Amino acid sequence: MMGPRPVLVLSQNTKRESGRKVQTGNITAAKTIADIIRTCLGPRAMMKMLLDPMGGIVMTNDGNAILREIQVQHPAAKSMIEISRTQDEEVGDGTTSVIILAGEMLSVAEHFLEQQMHPTVIIWAYRKALDDMISILKKIGTPVDVNNKEMMLKIIKSAINTKAINRWSDLACSIALDAVKTVEFEENGRKEIDIKKYAKVEKIPGGFSEDSCVLRGIMVNKDVTHPRMRRLIKNPRIVLLDCSLEYKKGESQTDIEITREEDFARILQMEEEYIQQMCEDLIRVKPDLVITEKGVSDLAQHYLMRANITAIRRVRKTDNNRIARACGARIVSRTDELREEDVGTGARLFEVKKIGDEYFAFITDCKDPKACTIILRGASKEILAEVERNLQDAMQVCRNVLMDPQLVPGGGATEMAVSHALTERSKGMTGVEQWPYRAVAQALEVIPRTLIQNCGASTIRVLTSLRAKHTQEGSQTWGVNGETGALVDMKELGIWEPLAVKLQTYKTAVEVGFTSAPGQGGILAQRDFDRRFSPHFLDWAAFGVMTLPSIGIPLLLWYSSKRKYDTPKTKKN
Repeated sequence: MMGPRPVLVLSQNTKRESGRKVQTGNITAAKTIADIIRTCLGPRAMMKMLLDPMGGIVMTNDGNAILREIQVQHPAAKSMIEISRTQDEEVGDGTTSVIILAGEMLSVAEHFLEQQMHPTVIIWAYRKALDDMISILKKIGTPVDVNNKEMMLKIIKSAINTKAINRWSDLACSIALDAVKTVEFEENGRKEIDIKKYAKVEKIPGGFSEDSCVLRGIMVNKDVTHPRMRRLIKNPRIVLLDCSLEYKKGESQTDIEITREEDFARILQMEEEYIQQMCEDLIRVKPDLVITEKGVSDLAQHYLMRANITAIRRVRKTDNNRIARACGARIVSRTDELREEDVGTGARLFEVKKIGDEYFAFITDCKDPKACTIILRGASKEILAEVERNLQDAMQVCRNVLMDPQLVPGGGATEMAVSHALTERSKGMTGVEQWPYRAVAQALEVIPRTLIQNCGASTIRVLTSLRAKHTQEGSQTWGVNGETGALVDMKELGIWEPLAVKLQTYKTAVEVGFTSAPGQGGILAQRDFDRRFSPHFLDWAAFGVMTLPSIGIPLLLWYSSKRKYDTPKTKKN
């Protein structure tokens, strides 16, 4: 007698993997991603040069910028890249640290999985360790006076000393602090610092890096619409529009039947009257400068020029919003609704300058701008792009301190202090949970260990000395000098990090540890599964290390190689 036929839930060309194989694959993927950017941590970080598929060059040591260019297929590897992006969006710094720490959290969990410890036990221990880490961090944190300019510059400098712009660190720190202080806005006890919206970075190739500055106002890459319009206006009255100064055509196709010859002339006259009426609405409020997001017709330019009004067209909406905030104007959608209170009078100077081959319009010397433009000058577009990334990190660090004025020591001192505290707490725990809990403390040591490795010091000797130092009372601020590898008091060296960055780093890294490690399975098409869960899941290859003598920075060169995994098509007979 035949038994019941098997029920096929999945398609025959799918494959299911579960258990240890998937867990090991997740951990291996995370460790490999962490190893890619391990050399990008600290003052001795190496720059990496990446060639994108379009042939462009990205030269950076920013963790998020590197991982953004790498094509991966493994789900766990994609998750690691995603947490770097999240870290960058949330606090703007610590993108390299969070990847290294998350990879180590998964690495120490592998030992317990091999011993058949249930993933739930590991997750419980990781959650408990995370709660204790947060409480320890808040105890270590020290308040800072945000009005102390010297202290704020030290904090920003410690963040960009690991970046490519450390040669101009004093200038970069001043630019970052001035920009963030400019866009800081407080109303009804609520503080707002929106760097992305109100602090625009304009990169202009050429000149010297020392020519970079922060404008107390806005600069846009535009020229006036008519050559006879004024290019220099003092104390301008500014009107902002998001409508066009052209005849508005119908939304759909329009047919007009003309029976007499003079009707065609009447239609043209109506168009001219419409444009003339819009210009009269503008002239009524006596502006000196009109800026619109849309077009300006030749006839409108003629009327405005006769009224001695300068016009700029096709400005981006984001730039228009910045101009409105800087000069106090309101953006108007219809010219007939224009009122005197919509005119901006906060700027003291409007001028158009030619820099290189392009014209730039400057609206500067604003009374209380609350928006700014950062002008960056440099030798090439690639260098300017890296300087912009570094400057964005510096501004985010400044913003974090202004929003939450709490600091913790850098140089791996915080990690060692938290690691020592967790180890002491684990001694009072019972059961198997104490071992994963203690492993979290061990994983935190990866940050000072990596700093020691990157500056070429003896890892075992320095790390052992650092452990011994943190057993002494009042030694929580001792860490690793990232340039020499020696032990030093971070308070004396002046290396500090925002508490908000550390909190976000620890939360993200530990949460990745208890979400990726206990992965139990995956179902994919047969060819996709072999590709995505194989050990060779990265579509990149390292092929050399090179040094640029001109700047003396070691560069690790990577290239993307798009692999073709699809099965070849067979020809039909």
